[in-house]
Amino acid sequence: MIIRPADKKKDATRVGDVLSRAFHDDPVVRWLLPSGRGMHRMFVTLTRHVHALGDLAIDGDRVVGAALWDPPGIRQPPLDALRSAPGFLAAMGRRVSYGQLLQTQFHRRRPERPHWYLAEIGTDPAAQGRGVGGALLGARLGHCDGEGLAAYLESSKETNIPFYEKHGFRVTGEIRLPKDGPMVWTMLREPVS
Repeated sequence: MIIRPADKKKDATRVGDVLSRAFHDDPVVRWLLPSGRGMHRMFVTLTRHVHALGDLAIDGDRVVGAALWDPPGIRQPPLDALRSAPGFLAAMGRRVSYGQLLQTQFHRRRPERPHWYLAEIGTDPAAQGRGVGGALLGARLGHCDGEGLAAYLESSKETNIPFYEKHGFRVTGEIRLPKDGPMVWTMLREPVS
């Protein structure tokens, strides 16, 4: 398996494909998109216009996992926010307001100090249990450690918490999403020296 950086334009469809498969049963994605339709478009938009960096896990000629990250201090440029609007509207329709609620809730909880933000990470269900997620995490966590910076994420599945804890994250809080939304756990990983 190879972990390599994703090209925001060339690889966005591949990232959307694998994350759509990985998040097919995710509580937050199902809250945003109850029918599941629009999931691919949402992940492609997140890749192209919202998150700064992406990584792909490739096994042979298949993409088996992907992660989207934001380094410290990086915010979505205003032009990219405008460019993302049509993709989110097409993906979510009227529920685009749920996406805005989600982002508001998440931004309020992020650490004030500089940190790497893991926005999305997913493994194709057919490749789960083969170390794909750990390899994707390890690729960027090494950067965090080298820079002496923390990493932060929100876990939308309680069953994923032990996986993140195995990689040094600890639960720091809980977020109950509005409008009968699911619970989300905030997690922080201090740098390892």
